[in-house]
Amino acid sequence: MTQRTNAAGPATETVETDAGTARITWHRAPEACLVLAVSHGAGGGIEARDLTALAAVLPDHGVTVARVEQPWRVAGRKLAPAPKTLDTGWRGLWPALAAPGLPVVAGGRSAGARVACRTAAELGAHAVLALSFPLHPPGKPEKSRAAELLGAGVPTLVVQGGNDPFGRPAEFPEGPYRLVEVPYADHGFAVPTRAEISQDEAVGVITDAVVQWTGSLG
Repeated sequence: MTQRTNAAGPATETVETDAGTARITWHRAPEACLVLAVSHGAGGGIEARDLTALAAVLPDHGVTVARVEQPWRVAGRKLAPAPKTLDTGWRGLWPALAAPGLPVVAGGRSAGARVACRTAAELGAHAVLALSFPLHPPGKPEKSRAAELLGAGVPTLVVQGGNDPFGRPAEFPEGPYRLVEVPYADHGFAVPTRAEISQDEAVGVITDAVVQWTGSLG
């Protein structure tokens, strides 16, 4: 069951999944050639600076952006469930994401990036966008999640903060993906005031990279 709310600006759609009610906020491109579906991390929502910036910029470049809220977030819970449940929610959303009849790029930040990687091949994603991929828990590089990233099976772009404690760019293994570094940025892509780039410039690195990459996808 799907319910839609149409108003000026973004359109909101609720989708029933086996993990509960999820929500999609659509930012539609006037002449779309792709859908970029991006979900939040385990500790935040779709108001994250990177997801907000992509929703503002990408539609002017032919990419409809769907910001996805997992059922646990819609229900107001503060803690994300197990990865298996996150994957169940994402699978349940997929038909709504594919409904426009366009190729769908699966994406997300942090935990959302892991979900996109784990399910991309199964769901037929056109590509994967991994924002702040949590390569390992902070201070525990031995607990690597690289296998999820390397197993995505589709073209993949990783955008990673230069000072991300969940995995700095130099820690990432060689693999069939492209990695773009956001200098000085942490896991939320925040940069310190003393950094050589401003916060707006850091966000611009993200949006410029994604615009270029999505434009290269056939």
